[in-house]
Amino acid sequence: MIFKYLSITLITITTLTSTLSATPIQGSLSRFHPVTSQYGMVASQEAIASQEGLKVLQEGGNAIDAAVTVGFVLAVTLPRAGNLGGGGFMLVHIASENKTIALDYREVAPLQSQRNMYLSETREFDPYQSRFTYKAAGVPGTVAGLFMALDKYGTISHKRALAPALSLAKKGITVTPSLHKSLVRAKKHLGNDTASKKVFYPEGAIPKVGSLLKQTDLAWSLQELITHKDHAFYRGSIGKKLIAAMESNKGIMEQRDLNLYKPKLRAPIKGVYRGHTILSMPSPSSGGTLLVQMLNILTPYPIQDWGHNSSKTMHVMAETMKIAYADRAQYLGDPDYSNIPEKGLTSHAYASVRRKLINPRKTTPSKTIQHGLPYPYESNETTHFSIVDQWGNAVSNTYTLNFSYGSGKMIPGTGILLNNEMDDFSAKPGEPNAYGLIGGRVNEIAPRKRMLSSMTPTIVMKNDEVFLVTGTPGGSRIITTTLQIIMNIIDHKMNVAEATASPRFHHQWLPDELRIESGFNPDTLELLKQKGHSPVLKQAMGSTQSIIRRLNPTSKTGVTLSGASDPRKSGSLTIGH
Repeated sequence: MIFKYLSITLITITTLTSTLSATPIQGSLSRFHPVTSQYGMVASQEAIASQEGLKVLQEGGNAIDAAVTVGFVLAVTLPRAGNLGGGGFMLVHIASENKTIALDYREVAPLQSQRNMYLSETREFDPYQSRFTYKAAGVPGTVAGLFMALDKYGTISHKRALAPALSLAKKGITVTPSLHKSLVRAKKHLGNDTASKKVFYPEGAIPKVGSLLKQTDLAWSLQELITHKDHAFYRGSIGKKLIAAMESNKGIMEQRDLNLYKPKLRAPIKGVYRGHTILSMPSPSSGGTLLVQMLNILTPYPIQDWGHNSSKTMHVMAETMKIAYADRAQYLGDPDYSNIPEKGLTSHAYASVRRKLINPRKTTPSKTIQHGLPYPYESNETTHFSIVDQWGNAVSNTYTLNFSYGSGKMIPGTGILLNNEMDDFSAKPGEPNAYGLIGGRVNEIAPRKRMLSSMTPTIVMKNDEVFLVTGTPGGSRIITTTLQIIMNIIDHKMNVAEATASPRFHHQWLPDELRIESGFNPDTLELLKQKGHSPVLKQAMGSTQSIIRRLNPTSKTGVTLSGASDPRKSGSLTIGH
């Protein structure tokens, strides 16, 4: 059975599952119900991408085949975040080997990069240069990363994987309300670039909802990739157009940067939380390290007894977030350039030391929280999709251009937008980036260095079986959003739809504020204020895409999959068969 919906809201989650699913994973008290299936499931931020991924699973492809297909389709259907000119991280679980691999296809700094390249003569940070120019782009990794995943772990041809994206770019996609709205917001910087303007604002007008958006140049690039594989991007026709654009626009990327780029296979960060094994991304993502560190600190607290989003629970979680983000600023960066104390930061012994900073009765001001000393314990606009197949293979993938539509610069003739990931470096130690994150010297700019990320694609295992596949976009809020999904499911026994719809909060050490979404009880917020917290209501956080896999002897396949896409973003789709 196939479950379809183009725009998940709190109402449609309930309606679809109760109408189409005979065995919803829910209790009698559940208010939100997930989509369910038995064979395979795809959860992504864009409906067409999810549908194309499911087709691959239905044809007998595995989770990696579907993931690569979804990744290329999103470059067409979700251009503000899906991409060929950015980078990201993929967690791959191979069921037959009970092995999980972390695929790092993060962008790298060009060889001509310099530590102070975004500072003025008076050593003031110039954010425009690191965000909206050709010098803002790191060497893209998406194409190399997706091709590596398919070559190593997939079963379908490159032509099959790229065919849906090529067809959609050629024939055009229908402009949805979400795409229209994003183009309205992005016109200021997209409209100033000739190539971007030609694609997204034909005749200078914002495409109307329901109109057809064709991407002919992107179709050319996709055809080149089908014919010449990733060689076309890094050493062939696409790469030549990229370098020509750099030379014409005072960029610093050179052909040798493209020649040298390679994705990396790394060991996942591993932790244990209440009988579940947590697998997530290692450095240069800070996501996995901080996620495990926070779970370690929170382990002794009776979170389930205190209740979901109670003042006690929120207090210790917010204090834990502050502690972890203070360590992030000091220690995390590219492991190929610095000794990153991941083992120390994720050890229970270090968590015990850091936990002592938490006062159960009142908040500790961020200015008094310093980084710890993890070394004695030694023995950085994004989109996410999650996929599980009938054999138990799983993919959790987060990739990005950084800002919505990246730098706004499109490589002429290719339809490919460039990232502005160089802003994720610490251009000036102690100076916040666009997400307010403070960085130190470990994350300063250097040639061929990967910038620190917050992306947190995660797979949770239980009894050596995939239990939860999750992740989210959201800048600095990615890690804390993922944390809350995991705790909602494990501590508070929520189904995946309830865990997804619940209100979220976030603290990142600096600025010293407890960021909240709408939906929190005023009495709870008052109790938090009495403890010294400063709740600040801001826009919704994240767009999680999550799938739970449970063993079920009564199912034809022996398992039941339940999934949910975040209602915070329109156009998302969780779909299964």
